[in-house]
Amino acid sequence: MVRPTSINTGVFDAEYQDTLKTLSNASVHRRFDPYLDIDWDSPEFAVEPDDPRWVLSAVEDPLGGTQWYRDLPLARQIEIGRWREANTLKVGLAFESMLVRGLMQYAIKLPNQTPEFRYCLHELTEECNHIQMFQELINRIGADVPGMRPLLRMLSPYVGVLGGYWHTVLFIGIVAGEDPNDRRQKALIREGRDRRLPPALVRTMEIHVAEEARHISFAHQFLRVQLAQKGPLGRAWIGLLFPLFMRWLAGQIMTPPRSFAKQFGIPKEVMREAFWHGPHARELMRSYFDDVRTLVEGLGLMNPFTRLVWKLLRIDGFAARYRGEPYRVARSVA
Repeated sequence: MVRPTSINTGVFDAEYQDTLKTLSNASVHRRFDPYLDIDWDSPEFAVEPDDPRWVLSAVEDPLGGTQWYRDLPLARQIEIGRWREANTLKVGLAFESMLVRGLMQYAIKLPNQTPEFRYCLHELTEECNHIQMFQELINRIGADVPGMRPLLRMLSPYVGVLGGYWHTVLFIGIVAGEDPNDRRQKALIREGRDRRLPPALVRTMEIHVAEEARHISFAHQFLRVQLAQKGPLGRAWIGLLFPLFMRWLAGQIMTPPRSFAKQFGIPKEVMREAFWHGPHARELMRSYFDDVRTLVEGLGLMNPFTRLVWKLLRIDGFAARYRGEPYRVARSVA
């Protein structure tokens, strides 16, 4: 069992403290405000309900890659695309709110003179800005989306308690929630260079990706110093928790609720193919975890047993050679 951990500032090595200082300084000098850095009322960022740029990507979206979706009339593709992107944003802001609860519960217990406190509060400020930014775009899209699936919505209030006692588990959950969405947004931005996307959506993703890079760096460094003080049994449990959390949270965050299929008349077999049983969807799911597999390898948590768990959950594959490396299907493990 992974027991609640106490806050041990003695594990703050020089590399970790340098990272915290760099990230804190970057949060001061390279920050964004959703109401200063996005001109919401400009014609460029207007959200039009019949804009064909809302059509889902056939490459980067699991539903957009199905033949059923591509055969729909353009107007229906746009309507579904607007709803799906709005709901993805709603899920994103709900996850950010869970992170805020858990991270605040962790930070407020830190002792005086702890270098983590300052960065944690910078991150919390940025996450609150992201919540405002996502909700503003959802409001302008105009789709009345529910966001998270019911189970995760029910569990979300307890994340604060988790953050106060199970710090390592909290940060595994943070990685499980942030990395898949981060990689999806990066892929859409890259694809958007060739396939035009709504400017308001692109600008929102650009700001989010820029600041999430700091948050992900912090989570990875936090796990590094925490794992260094764990014994063999603790490391074994955490090695097992990683793929289980990754697969469960990715499914909860990236899969729309059942009301989506009912509202748009999507057949069960299409939903099954898209989330996550079709070959294209499975490849996408694997692609979400390139950076996480690199982290797990670096932490020494990938052994024959845990590697088998990753494979059974269909989220195995090669580790990224560098953070944010574009996914290559040819590099995946079938």
